[in-house]
Amino acid sequence: MPVRSRRAARGRAPVEGAPLPDTYATLRARATVGGRWLVLGKDGRLTAYALGAEGVLRWTETFPGGPEWTGPELLPVPGLTHLSVAQGTNGFVYFAGRRVRHDESGEIVDLVSATQFQSGRPLTEWRSLGNPDRDPVKAAGLGVPSAAVGAGGLLHVVVRNFAGSLFLRCERAGGQWEPWQDLKGRRTHDGTAAVTLASGRVELLVPGTGLTLRLSRQSSDGAYGRDHDIPFAHAPGTAVGLETAPDRVTYYWADEAMGTVVAHRPGTWAIPMGGSAVSGPVSALRALLGGYDCTVLAHRAQDGQVMFTAFGTENEGGGAWWSPTGEVCVGGPALAHDAYGRVVLALIGDDGALRIARQGGGPSLTLERSVRV
Repeated sequence: MPVRSRRAARGRAPVEGAPLPDTYATLRARATVGGRWLVLGKDGRLTAYALGAEGVLRWTETFPGGPEWTGPELLPVPGLTHLSVAQGTNGFVYFAGRRVRHDESGEIVDLVSATQFQSGRPLTEWRSLGNPDRDPVKAAGLGVPSAAVGAGGLLHVVVRNFAGSLFLRCERAGGQWEPWQDLKGRRTHDGTAAVTLASGRVELLVPGTGLTLRLSRQSSDGAYGRDHDIPFAHAPGTAVGLETAPDRVTYYWADEAMGTVVAHRPGTWAIPMGGSAVSGPVSALRALLGGYDCTVLAHRAQDGQVMFTAFGTENEGGGAWWSPTGEVCVGGPALAHDAYGRVVLALIGDDGALRIARQGGGPSLTLERSVRV
């Protein structure tokens, strides 16, 4: 599938030496977040999320399909250090974050969660999920959470503890939470890829030391079981999973040694996909291009450039031709469909602002000039 890009138009940054408005630092994104941070709501509007200095930043399309947006809007969360975003089939957006607070006893590290029910609307209150370690010294070593939404719109949060053991906490119907579960994964790292399939089944792909762990929950009320480990490691924090056939996931990640993208379906050989070395997570999306079922991938290269490609779904062996977009970003880019089914690329620029590029016309995947939001 041919892929082309057009050089993006740069937005205007604040004039050098000019006084900055009081809100500039507050509304400047300092990092991207984990999971799918560009989501399409039930009302057809896209929403993007990033991590700001004082909480979550949110941008929302004014109308389905754009091009106008509102934001950035600050959703305050004091002490938030990391955030993962997931969307359920109900259209709700779920957040799981790592928070650091201080009181007279010292530092308190825990996980928190909240939910957004409608595009642009307020979130629920942030609720503490606690920490699998009660000892304050060990609790401070809590890792970065990953989130998925299982059957019934129930949030699953997975995180490593200070020792690299993998723990899970799942929401119950009615808003209660199950106790922390030790998933028996050892020597794990941050960057678990959590995937919810159309059936409601959830899979977890976990970066380990010298191998990659894969776990799944076969039913909404069943326990997570450890599937066959993948006998080689990947670069932590780079993996993404995509359902490429009914109840089958293809994972894309950066090879630990070379840094380039690799495709893997459990039970098959890994497929090298070439291109430049990856810095940050890979983003993946299925799209109908020229009448063909295709997979679109995007990632940040080591020099900050956004690279993307498209190919027939589950035909990675046919080769992938990576194209530079002309965009530079921090963190990983995001991919989604808008209300008209167009592919949308979102990124956070080095100025901390959101930029959006949409699919243009024609048989190939062409990104129009990006817009600074």
